[in-house]
Amino acid sequence: MSGAILRRIDSNTAGLNPGLLFKVMHIAGEVMFFNVFYEIFTVCTSLVAEDTTGKLYHARNLDFGLFLGWDIKKHSWEIPEYLRPLTVNLDFQRNNKTIFKSTNFAGYVGMLTGMRPGIFTLTMNERFNIDGGYIGIIEWILGKRDGFWMSFLTRSVLENATSYAQAKDQLTNTKMLAPAYFILGGNRSGEGCVITRSRKACLDVWELDLKHGSWYVLETNYDRWKDPLFLDNRRTPAMKCLNETTQKKISLPAIYDVLSTKPVLNKLTTYTTLMEVSSGTFEAYLRDCPDPCIPW
Repeated sequence: MSGAILRRIDSNTAGLNPGLLFKVMHIAGEVMFFNVFYEIFTVCTSLVAEDTTGKLYHARNLDFGLFLGWDIKKHSWEIPEYLRPLTVNLDFQRNNKTIFKSTNFAGYVGMLTGMRPGIFTLTMNERFNIDGGYIGIIEWILGKRDGFWMSFLTRSVLENATSYAQAKDQLTNTKMLAPAYFILGGNRSGEGCVITRSRKACLDVWELDLKHGSWYVLETNYDRWKDPLFLDNRRTPAMKCLNETTQKKISLPAIYDVLSTKPVLNKLTTYTTLMEVSSGTFEAYLRDCPDPCIPW
């Protein structure tokens, strides 16, 4: 499948990283598959929270590699072991000026986690659905290319959107190859939301609502109006920790502690990123979940 994707990928997308593709042409199919695998299956936790002064915090755990190989000796999933050494913080510049920052994997040209300093923050979580990434990828291979790869959409938004409202509009209305959750934070009080997307439409926008006590929004990999899978309930413990922390005491260190609570932290967790848009704070930490720790 990766070979077919490589043959059919358009020149604009291939041009994102030409050196990588040409220097390793003998494994180009595998390299390209690495750049689209997030469309298929992963698990994550993302949140946006506002403190009592109006400061906005955005953070995420990126979990990847479920059912893609188990290391019996190390008692861990193989893919996170491979990805941790490839994790980098990147600073994207235009005319010697930072446009956005991202936590990424070396060689991966899509964007999963990013911030335009002073403007907005953005993370993306997989949304499990029957009409999911496999179908969109197959349609794309067969020539129906009217949708965005979702990680390339987030890259486009980080590169080009100049406001929270503009980013929200693009993430809400652009057709994609796979369903997703976009977690978006702005630079003003109340600017934070979870956008629930199918491939073709926006199904829900859950926004901060301080007047009614909603000072944070949190997304794992399940629609907020549905119960999470009982084997994969990261939502409840994460929300419990946030509620116990309280809005008055919320901070990046407090959020790091929330994301370090098992099972929010699990064997799939590759990195944690913490962002604060007004100050431009952007930090990432490689993660490991020592036993006893659940697989996901």
